[in-house]
Amino acid sequence: MDIRGKIKDLPQLPGVYIFKDKKGKALYIGKAGSLRKRVSAHFQKNSSLLNRGFSLEEIADIDFVVCDSEAKALILENTLIKERKPKYNILLRDDKSFPWVEISKEAFPKVSMTRKKKEGFIYFGPYPQAKLLKKALEVIRKIFPFRTCSKLPKKECLYYHLGFCPGPCIGKISKRDYLKNIKMLSLILEGRRKRLIELLSRDMEKAVSSLEFEKASLIRNKLFALSSLYGTTKEFQQLISLKEVLGLKKLPRRIEALDISNIRKEAATGSVVVFEDGLPLKSEYRRYKIKRKVDSDLGRMAEVVERRIRNILQRKKFPDLVIVDGGIAQVNLCSDKFKKAKLSNIPVIGISKKNEEIWFAYQKKPLRLERTSLALTLIQRLRDEAHRFAHQYYSYLRKKALSQNRTNK
Repeated sequence: MDIRGKIKDLPQLPGVYIFKDKKGKALYIGKAGSLRKRVSAHFQKNSSLLNRGFSLEEIADIDFVVCDSEAKALILENTLIKERKPKYNILLRDDKSFPWVEISKEAFPKVSMTRKKKEGFIYFGPYPQAKLLKKALEVIRKIFPFRTCSKLPKKECLYYHLGFCPGPCIGKISKRDYLKNIKMLSLILEGRRKRLIELLSRDMEKAVSSLEFEKASLIRNKLFALSSLYGTTKEFQQLISLKEVLGLKKLPRRIEALDISNIRKEAATGSVVVFEDGLPLKSEYRRYKIKRKVDSDLGRMAEVVERRIRNILQRKKFPDLVIVDGGIAQVNLCSDKFKKAKLSNIPVIGISKKNEEIWFAYQKKPLRLERTSLALTLIQRLRDEAHRFAHQYYSYLRKKALSQNRTNK
């Protein structure tokens, strides 16, 4: 890959960049006010990254996520570093020049910034840029309000009227709900976005089940704000749309799609691709060489589904939705296999190529979505990715078989 050419194509916008090695593993993750300028600076002779012993020759690819601001980039950078643990990201030492986020241990904890750690407080950090950290906390505070006053006043302040403080001083929020805000803030600072989204999704589903639609709407708005924070707004909107369109009980955060590639029987293959939070999770992809001698696509699909179910039960990673490439026959087969394995709580749908119709098990009529539907776009994306992955393996096996035939001759 032409790395320098890719740098020229980087936008001059705030965001996070990821240097990857040949295996796709993160080597270094950084934030930037301008992605192009910051990444270009790393390729200069006196770059701070090179001084850490980093070799530019290790970089096989550069990935990036555009953010609305550098403050949001700081939060995403912190999250990605903790999730991916890049080789060359050196943790900052407990240096007095770097600020920390300080949370008091009170009934209604105070959140502030400090350069000196004391006993009796919870700390996150340190962070290298105080101004940027302050802006990042302001972004988070809009989603999960908290107090910053030294002592609880007897009257509400301006921050309450601006929506930055939930008003514990005047009894506008319970201790339980306030501590929940602090917990969510802590999860952001710990870089645990999956757990954060999981908890909020669960709260939203409970609110809907209890017919508390106003509460569910407020939680949904928080989830949208978080998706913007983490650069996944479009994907999260697709998940929300999918949940509503299909009438799912929970947000389909983990979706699996199955496909069969079968141009020649002797090289028939199957694939399973996994999306998490609307994005491909390639480490979870699996491919299957069809072992049974069967003459039908349904027979081959049955083998792939059975093998996948065994994998799900062994690893105990249960999908929120399963998509099969096909119509009613494929959906019925897949659904029956899941029921037999006592996994009937996992919804199964199919998408037919002819009219892009959505099929449910044992229903006479398919669901027809608008071509512009966000839900349909996500379903198609999963179907196409499963097809690509299955065909890739099929092509590999065909080439291998042809090569062996030539050698034997």
